[in-house]
Amino acid sequence: MGGNSVRVLTIASQKGGTGKTTTVINLAAAMAEEKRRVLVMDLDPQVSASHWLGVTDSGPEILELFTRGGDPLELVRSTTIEGVEVIPSSTYLLALDAQLNKRRKSQNEAITNYQADIKNLPRNRWDYILIDTPPSFGTLPLAALAVGGEVLIPIEAKIMALQGLALIMQTIETVKREYNNGLKISGVVACRVDTRTRHAWEVIDLMRETYGDKVLQTIIRENVRTAEAPSFAKPVTQYANKSTGAEDYRSLAREVIGQER
Repeated sequence: MGGNSVRVLTIASQKGGTGKTTTVINLAAAMAEEKRRVLVMDLDPQVSASHWLGVTDSGPEILELFTRGGDPLELVRSTTIEGVEVIPSSTYLLALDAQLNKRRKSQNEAITNYQADIKNLPRNRWDYILIDTPPSFGTLPLAALAVGGEVLIPIEAKIMALQGLALIMQTIETVKREYNNGLKISGVVACRVDTRTRHAWEVIDLMRETYGDKVLQTIIRENVRTAEAPSFAKPVTQYANKSTGAEDYRSLAREVIGQER
């Protein structure tokens, strides 16, 4: 891949605990194994993705992309995974909405600023940009969807999680209307699937009935090694190379890469 063909995927869900950050990091690592160059953009003020990649808080500069504008390229850092770079998040982003009020800037202005800055990133340096988002309804998730070309939605295979899926679908429609009419859903991925329970399979069947081929074939099984990997600051593909977790994320990477055609 080259030229302007970078794919920008926002990994989004409006419910915590669905495996967003886990998906971002492990998908990035599995894509790097497939010789794809990946930029992770961490927009979650909890900074989990950045820390997992061995990078510390980026400080106030990322906040300024929303409030004043700036050059996001200056924020790019290398990571512990070959082929993966990151624009780290910062706890400063917790103050974003308060800062906007203080400066009498609207949410719209902030999102438009951010869109303009991100458009200036070189399009030939990466094949994929994966954006991690907070599970909230504020400016940050909207901005992440506004700059993305596609959305990948991780969803827990539990009946209550389906309500969260309906909510994120509504939010995507709003963002398409107001900021980014080219935004499309590249997939819904069932995560943390306990394959031993009938409930999990029933939920996956219901997802397929409701959302059809938007639901990817790959499922991410509940796996102890995947849960342990962040403590060692490694993706599961490095931490437990032969685990079912590593297998599932490699399968997800192949399925998403297969959409390039």
